[in-house]
Amino acid sequence: MATATKVAVAPAAPARPRRRPLRWLPLAPATVLLLLFLGGPIGYCVYIAFTNMQLTGAATTDFVGLDNFQRAFEDDNFRNAVILTLVFTLLSSLIGQNTLGLALATAMQRASKPVRTITGSIVIAAWVVPEIVAGFLLYAFFRREGTLNAILDWLHLPSQNWLYTLPILAVSFANVWRGTAFSMLVYSAALSEIPKEITEAAEVDGASGPRRFWHITLPMIRRSIGTNLMLNTLQTLSVFGLIWAMTRGGPGNRSQTLPVFMYDQAFNKSLIGYGTAVALLLLLVGAVFSLVYLRLMQDEV
Repeated sequence: MATATKVAVAPAAPARPRRRPLRWLPLAPATVLLLLFLGGPIGYCVYIAFTNMQLTGAATTDFVGLDNFQRAFEDDNFRNAVILTLVFTLLSSLIGQNTLGLALATAMQRASKPVRTITGSIVIAAWVVPEIVAGFLLYAFFRREGTLNAILDWLHLPSQNWLYTLPILAVSFANVWRGTAFSMLVYSAALSEIPKEITEAAEVDGASGPRRFWHITLPMIRRSIGTNLMLNTLQTLSVFGLIWAMTRGGPGNRSQTLPVFMYDQAFNKSLIGYGTAVALLLLLVGAVFSLVYLRLMQDEV
């Protein structure tokens, strides 16, 4: 008599919950607002960069393709603005704000509480001052009859018209004075996260202060250094009000960075299409800096 064989049947997989077709509905207003007020202007600016639009009341606006970008690369004033922008960024951000902010954070870590409070308040006060106000304050400091020359005269040292002889250095110093507080706060937070046991063990082993700083402190805050450099660089590339209030890009074009050059072309000379093309090139420069910093931080992980 044949015996019946039992066939094992696998249990059925649980049914996946159906996605509700309207679950995106709560995000729809925010998405529409982003597309309308962020994506729309950006797209329109990109379109303008490829036209010959002007502020002179021209009846028609023609599509000129890459002519604005070609004009920029052939323009000596544009190349001068690129060089001055890189110099301004190097002096005031990569060297000035970054180095001074790290030095202040390191010194404040060892200082007493009253000293930390007073120093932090003074540095942060310069940061919270509006950019245009800071520009006028530093203009009064560097001008021919300003505070700096008054101090030099009192010390019987030679004075000069700093905004005329060294304009790019003057605006770089102004940006350092105003923006160092951000670097100081970033590095203060990073230094506070370093375990004291590590530095104390290195001190017991006989490591000097500079060696502890170079071999322990810097490697442990390298991620904060990269983040601070990227944010400071992007902010410095877009500085306009500070330079405009102090020198307006002058004398001549000796302190005319890319934001000032873009404003001059778009609004003073009414070349909106050309000025917008310069703005896109400035955006590209910032993107290149960001990619470099992100790659460096990724390699350190």
